[in-house]
Amino acid sequence: MTQEKENKNIISGLVLALAVLVAISALFWRGGALSKKPDLDEKNLASPQELEILAKSFDFGKISMAKGNVSYKFQLKNTGNKKVLINKIYTSCMCTSALLKTSAGEWGPFGMPGHGYIPNLNILINPDETIEAEAVFDPAAHGPAGLGKFERFVYLEGASGSAQELKISGEVAP
Repeated sequence: MTQEKENKNIISGLVLALAVLVAISALFWRGGALSKKPDLDEKNLASPQELEILAKSFDFGKISMAKGNVSYKFQLKNTGNKKVLINKIYTSCMCTSALLKTSAGEWGPFGMPGHGYIPNLNILINPDETIEAEAVFDPAAHGPAGLGKFERFVYLEGASGSAQELKISGEVAP
């Protein structure tokens, strides 16, 4: 190998290492910004289990693996007189992702713990505020072994670790 080629390889390696370092730093910086706790007394907060849900489960019926992802938007309302704190959102399987939409913004997609970064969100839901939690299911994620009936869950976790559970189900056909 010539000296010129060797120098190019070293420079390419350094550029790649720098890019990875910048990406990791950005991820941790974003997570740190999201994980700042609101300046509220936690005794004055309600858990996500106190959110009223129009429907806690949704059955897609028979869906086609070939037609791609399906989704359902759950509507949740804070009917109490305390703010609800949502710390984390995650799913029960890698084939499912979740998104959250509130008056303050949109977050996600979030997946299964251990299969991606699940940040501490610390999102406050005001009394009388309605939010939307969207569950997205990929029927092709498990390949041919994924044919048949399924049940998956989206969890909205509070400060105490208690979670509100939203269920999607159906049957995957080819």
